[in-house]
Amino acid sequence: MSTFYVVATPIGNMGDITLRAIEILKSVDLILCEDTRETKKILNKYEITTQTLSYHAQSKLSKVDKILALLEEGKNIALVSDAGTPGISDPGALLVSKIKEYFRFDEVKVVPIPGPTALVAALSVSGLPTHEFTFLGFLPHKKGRDTLFREIAQVKRTYAFYESPHRILKTLESLAKFCPEKKVCLAREMTKIYEEFKTGSPGELLEYLKKNPIKQKGEFTVLVS
Repeated sequence: MSTFYVVATPIGNMGDITLRAIEILKSVDLILCEDTRETKKILNKYEITTQTLSYHAQSKLSKVDKILALLEEGKNIALVSDAGTPGISDPGALLVSKIKEYFRFDEVKVVPIPGPTALVAALSVSGLPTHEFTFLGFLPHKKGRDTLFREIAQVKRTYAFYESPHRILKTLESLAKFCPEKKVCLAREMTKIYEEFKTGSPGELLEYLKKNPIKQKGEFTVLVS
């Protein structure tokens, strides 16, 4: 029986990879990477010489067919994303779905290799309630954004989502408009050199980023109480 491993990799600091993840990446026949250039950085650090193949959101169906064929041949394959846990706001979710649909009677084992994810890391240090939360992934660019912000304003649970540096100011402006009294935690560049966590009202955080343009750069996880 072939095994398809869904392997979490560091979101920044390469020391966050697990021993089990290193062992699996060394032992499989092939590693599927969102970007092989990014994955090579960590493979080289831990002297992992396993063959790699790109798989990303723009991959054609023929690439999926090739992966299914390799699994049918008995190959063991690992899936990684550029950072964090594959399948969480990540094209890997579709591939796992295709594998489970194709091998309906569990001819292929799909095994998670747990590890870092920006969502849980941010929640753990936010100081916001975590007993119940809703994860929105990446917010839509245009259609539906205001509807989501209205929902966040009305519902009494923590909301979490990812945001790009290009839209973080616009997002804080919307939060200040629809839910000005909510407490927000911005987690930026987690586990990296410029890691930062800031908590305040949407208006306070908006003012902080406008006064410090350099702080607008990087990857954001946004939590709203």
